[in-house]
Amino acid sequence: MQVTETLNEGLKRGYQITVTAAELEEKVNEKLTEAQPEIEMKGFRKGKVPMALLKKQYGQRLLGEAMQEAVDGAMSKHFEDSGDRPALQPDVKMQAGEDWKEGDDVVVDMTYEALPAIPELDMKGVTLEKLVVKAADADIDEALSSLAETAQNFVDRKKGTKAKDGDQVVIDFLGKVDGEAFEGGAAEDYPLVLGSGSFIPGFEEQLVGAKAGEEVEVKVSFPAEYGAANLAGKDAVFECTVKEVKEPKPAEIDDELAKKFGADDLAALKAQVAERLEAEYAGASRAVMKRALLDVLDQKVSFDLPPSLVDAEAKQIAHQLWHEENPEVHDHNHPEIETTDEHTKLAERRVRLGLLLAELGQKNEIEVTDAEMTQAIMGQARQYPGQERQFFEFVQQNPQMQQQLRAPIFEDKVIDYVFELAEVTEKEVSKDDLQKAVEALEEE
Repeated sequence: MQVTETLNEGLKRGYQITVTAAELEEKVNEKLTEAQPEIEMKGFRKGKVPMALLKKQYGQRLLGEAMQEAVDGAMSKHFEDSGDRPALQPDVKMQAGEDWKEGDDVVVDMTYEALPAIPELDMKGVTLEKLVVKAADADIDEALSSLAETAQNFVDRKKGTKAKDGDQVVIDFLGKVDGEAFEGGAAEDYPLVLGSGSFIPGFEEQLVGAKAGEEVEVKVSFPAEYGAANLAGKDAVFECTVKEVKEPKPAEIDDELAKKFGADDLAALKAQVAERLEAEYAGASRAVMKRALLDVLDQKVSFDLPPSLVDAEAKQIAHQLWHEENPEVHDHNHPEIETTDEHTKLAERRVRLGLLLAELGQKNEIEVTDAEMTQAIMGQARQYPGQERQFFEFVQQNPQMQQQLRAPIFEDKVIDYVFELAEVTEKEVSKDDLQKAVEALEEE
């Protein structure tokens, strides 16, 4: 077997791998010899089938396996000996193609882009600023007011008052299609908050202005994609009796409210709210400091980038930005999106930083633990209530999904490692100042 270099320009590499016909025949014979003791064939005892007959019966299939193993083995040895790491899957082509016949040598051309050597990172003299925000009393009070609104009660409005958006109407209703009542279209004493969007479009709006004791005929059309096929796209009439009209009343901010949210008393709830707010501020502050660190790394480290990775990243960026500008398009049935110099420049930054962080993580043995992966999967699974188990099974069987969940955790762990190498100073700022710093990130 012979491996000859054919291309070495920048990060581009090319090699010709030659496996001789004699080497292939030897491999086939090895496979047949190994399998012979277990092979049974009519007219022969187990393990006594002549080699010539085995070769005639199984030789062609084993020849294909031998070719694949020989080329794969040569590639593996090449990467082990050279230390090269391909940026993407190598392009491998057999020279003879369909014209190859048994008895010929196998000549394969392999080309790839090697990942570059990443220089050592020197963080001496690098300083980062960590913005610190304390939860102010006014912020805590605002958060408590929001909690009180979510725990609101509804109290009777003055008799004769018309219902408005946000009010709760208690109704009896009976739905009919073509004059016939349908299953699931009736209820008594149903509490409906107007404007909640819990009923089909157009229903709640027709109850705005109704008074307790009134009967209202609500006319609606079921959406074409409605879940029940017998109702989809049909016109319906709901005979509604408005029994009560109630207005929302926020809960009192007191110990009772605290207990509704699992706290012992109001003081404990305030402490919980303050802790939650400061955790949110810390998350935003970390995002600001992370961007500052990435800007530093982008300037401090320079190396050649694999063109294929940059090109793929630029196309992905262009595609993502196009969809953000055209939110009405949800599929990929659109013209090809051309990349610009701006896309390429951003892609170069992302590829450079991605390779650097990956190298730092590998050299410093930073890994994502099973517990961290489980926590990430659980977080994603909450988006599918009632189907958490199915989501877990889907992730377990989908390596690509596992990588999508693992990658951001790995990156954050590497970022935390690099934070420790820098000199970090804390600066206490207001919530508004932190918000401005976050908004500045979004504008870049």
